[in-house]
Amino acid sequence: MAVRSAFAASPDWRTHSGREARGRPLCPRMRLKGWGSGGCLRHTDRLRHEQHGWPGSSGGARRAVFPQVFPLPALPRKQRTALVVCGPEQNGAVGLACARHLRVFEYEPTIFYPTRSPDPLHRDLTTQCEKMDIPFLSYLPTEVQLINNAYRLVVDAVLGPGVEPAEVGGPCTRALATLKLLSIPLVSLDIPSGWDPETGGDAEDGLRPDVLVSLAAPKRCAGRFSGRHHFVAGRFVPDDVRRKFALRLPGYTGTDCVAAL
Repeated sequence: MAVRSAFAASPDWRTHSGREARGRPLCPRMRLKGWGSGGCLRHTDRLRHEQHGWPGSSGGARRAVFPQVFPLPALPRKQRTALVVCGPEQNGAVGLACARHLRVFEYEPTIFYPTRSPDPLHRDLTTQCEKMDIPFLSYLPTEVQLINNAYRLVVDAVLGPGVEPAEVGGPCTRALATLKLLSIPLVSLDIPSGWDPETGGDAEDGLRPDVLVSLAAPKRCAGRFSGRHHFVAGRFVPDDVRRKFALRLPGYTGTDCVAAL
C-alpha cells in the first residue's frame, strides 16, 4: 500500500489520517483488537531472541519505514539529517541498528547515546556506527530550536516495553523532556518512550510521536497512538510464538518486512 510522504501532506500533517487500508478504516484500535492475548505481545521480541536466535535489534526491518515516510527524492540534501536518541536497554540497540541502516540508505544520522550499555550487542552496534563515521553527540542541547533547525526528524529509541525512565538515568530522562518539546517529526520505535506497554498509561505525559514502528506485533498501548503513520516491522515471528500469543499479524506484500496499518 502506498504511503504518502509526511512532507507532501497538509501543514497539519500530525493529525491522524483517515486513509483506509484493505477496505477498513485506519483506526489503530480496530486493527489491533484481537491481535494478541493479554499483554504478552511485549515478550515476542525477547522470545525470538532467546529461544530462536533472532537478533533483538531488528533494525533492518525498520530501515524500510524511512524511505516510505521520508523519501530521499523529496528531501534536499541538507534536510536528510536525523537524530537518533538511544537508551541503554534493548530499544537502544534497535536505535543503533536503525542509525546504521539510515547511513546505508544515504540519510545523515547523528546519535545521542548518553548512557552506554556494556551489553555485547550494544558494543558491537556502537563500533559499527563509529566505523561508518556516524557522529555521536556528547550532549543534547536544551535549546529545542537548535534541534529543530539541525535535524529533519528525530528517532526515539530511549525506552522500550517495561523500562521506566528512572531505570535509564538522568541524561536519558532529560533527553525525553527535550524531545517532548520538538516541532519536527518524531519516530518512536516499538512503543513511545514513557508509555505503559499494556494500557498506554502515562501516554499524556509521554512522548507523542508522529510515526510509530511496532516490533513484530503492535503492543496494546498502540491502540492509543494517534499519529499519522503506524507500521509493523519484522515479519519473522516463529510459528510457535504466533500460537503462544494468538497473534494475528498483518499481511505483508511480497518480500516486504514492513506493513503499514
